Amino acid sequence: MSSLFFQTIGSFQKKYNIGSFELLSKTAPVQAISLVVVGPFADYYLNHRSLREYHYSPGAIFFILLSCSLAVFCNMSQYLCIGRFSATSFQVLGHMKTVCVLILGWILFDSALTLKNILGMLLAVLGMVVYSWAVESEKQAKLPTYKNADSKSEGEDVMLLKEKVNGLPESNIEFGQTKS
Repeated sequence: MSSLFFQTIGSFQKKYNIGSFELLSKTAPVQAISLVVVGPFADYYLNHRSLREYHYSPGAIFFILLSCSLAVFCNMSQYLCIGRFSATSFQVLGHMKTVCVLILGWILFDSALTLKNILGMLLAVLGMVVYSWAVESEKQAKLPTYKNADSKSEGEDVMLLKEKVNGLPESNIEFGQTKS
């Protein structure tokens, strides 16, 4: 689904010739309003409690604000990627984000890491490594093959320079320059 979103937003960005932050400024208010409207109902459905019943301690408020700040930076980074990377690269970045969220959740909030989570993260990281290797291999295969011509001309230049230097008396050679 996010790949479809990436392609759609990227095409809008190219079609209307707008930058990442302008695009974010146009879409963020709609996303925020929809979250404010749908969020409490989704939370009640999942937790069977209203948000008004929660006791908001200073620590809880701090972590809510921290979470909101990190979400803003995450959205900014995603919008910076739109138009610069392929949909597959965007998905790889999304998986890396998920791995980071799971690890930070384990470190900061002492959430349980199950074997399933650990194997999933390892599989995601392995997939990222294989994808990076495949992209680099494809780039290497597409490199032009006229390197041999460059190395031949460099070899000829070196030979001509050596012949020129060998023809001069040693007293005329000082620090790679000839005396006149």
